[in-house]
Amino acid sequence: MVKEEKIKAVYTPQDTQNLDYSRDLGNPGEYPYTRGIHNTMYRGKLWTMRQFSGFGTPRETNRRYKFLLERGQTGLSVAFDMPTLMGLDADHPKSLGEVGHCGVNVCTLKDAEILFEGIPLSKISTSMTINSPAAMIWGMYMTTAEKQGAKLHELRGTLQNDILKEYIAQKEFIYPPEPSLKLVVDTIEFAAKHLPQWNPVSVSGYHIREAGSTAAQELAFTLADGFAYVEASIERGMQVDEFAPRLSFFFDCHNDFFEEIAKFRAARRIWARHMKERYKAKNERSWWLRFHTQTAGCTLTSQQPENNIVRVAYQALAAVLGGTQSLHTNSLDETLGLPTERAVQIALRTQQVLAHETNIPEVSDPLGGSYFVESLTTQMEEEAEDYFKQIDEEGGVVAAIKNGFFQREIAKAAYEHQKSVDEKKEIIVGVNEFVEETEAPVEILEIHPEYEEEQRKSVAEVRRTRSERNVNEKLKLLQEAARKEKNVMPAILEATREYATLGEMIDALKDVYGEYQEPVVF
Repeated sequence: MVKEEKIKAVYTPQDTQNLDYSRDLGNPGEYPYTRGIHNTMYRGKLWTMRQFSGFGTPRETNRRYKFLLERGQTGLSVAFDMPTLMGLDADHPKSLGEVGHCGVNVCTLKDAEILFEGIPLSKISTSMTINSPAAMIWGMYMTTAEKQGAKLHELRGTLQNDILKEYIAQKEFIYPPEPSLKLVVDTIEFAAKHLPQWNPVSVSGYHIREAGSTAAQELAFTLADGFAYVEASIERGMQVDEFAPRLSFFFDCHNDFFEEIAKFRAARRIWARHMKERYKAKNERSWWLRFHTQTAGCTLTSQQPENNIVRVAYQALAAVLGGTQSLHTNSLDETLGLPTERAVQIALRTQQVLAHETNIPEVSDPLGGSYFVESLTTQMEEEAEDYFKQIDEEGGVVAAIKNGFFQREIAKAAYEHQKSVDEKKEIIVGVNEFVEETEAPVEILEIHPEYEEEQRKSVAEVRRTRSERNVNEKLKLLQEAARKEKNVMPAILEATREYATLGEMIDALKDVYGEYQEPVVF
């Protein structure tokens, strides 16, 4: 949150006297896009409404997708379980007790086929929150679409695929940073050639914020990661305008209403300036910062969970006023478990009320020109630029990861926040103030133990019916591509078509790249 000593009670024209309208703001749809990347914004098209969904088996998740689509959701967003996120098959010993608990379990092409059964992938946009195994899961998605009769160039969607933030915050990494970054560039290069409507990376600040960062840290560290992907892709030999228009971003939206709006506006301005001036992009779409927003899971409380509906509504409003292209509203029960159908419907209805009953979408950037908002936007930009200088002094993003710079900065911020809550300098309703002695129970979604057994049997059946010889040949080709520093996406697609499992493809690359052990940071 914005510290009290950094904000004033009243803002006047003096606070924006150094602001040049054409240089720093522009109209919506004009460089530097502070006021939005489209001139009519939501008058032309509402933001995409996605609800992050996945639990148990692909069959169960497929039912949830159809439930949400029937109720007005306009894009899919796939949540994967921990074994999938870590590249482990359902029958791996480390998967025991975790299959299907924080998302859907996907091990093979068969699972992807079931997950999207009855959903025409050529006609819907799909976002997938997957990082270390992103290339493999994307391969399964593309192959499933092909089996449906779709062409690759028709597919629309987004891979999160932001491995750098895994080392910084979420910790779901497998390989060392350098080969992991190479895999990301492989997906960027493949998308640029074959999937022109696909966003191969969603550079994610969400997990940085959820780990305890400040808004300014989330802004700076996310954009620094984005610049690292741009530089790695240029180093590969790609022209910036070949790939930059399809890079996207993913931000958290926290409780400090105006700070969040300023963060989004500053992000657009910073990205536009750096892409145009630093990386010499000529295509204006390369200057656009397009982003998805999710309301802040870390602000939700298990105490008085109905209050979470209110928190989410305000956060969603801030995201819309900040100009998001896509939005996920969290459900009231997500501190207790994966959302029930009732809770996720309320979360979706929150977006629909905002879109259709408030009249807010009728005006682009309605807070533009506010002395407070413009001053705060500039302040956020300045803080981000200071961090960019520090990251450069550390030797760049990968070097800063390895020496613990990001981790220390986030840890300090998280400590200061918790200290503030403990001392009641920050009030959390129902937690450290306005506490209720007794509360009514809340329905919780149960993940049945048989889901795990079902997935284990599914993997065994795939292994029994496929050609082991063909699978082994394709896995060797994957390793060969990795050793020769080739783009591995064609080899991954070949292995996927033979029903190689996720774990087998991950392990094949472990033999080439090794595994990463994070150094201890104090």
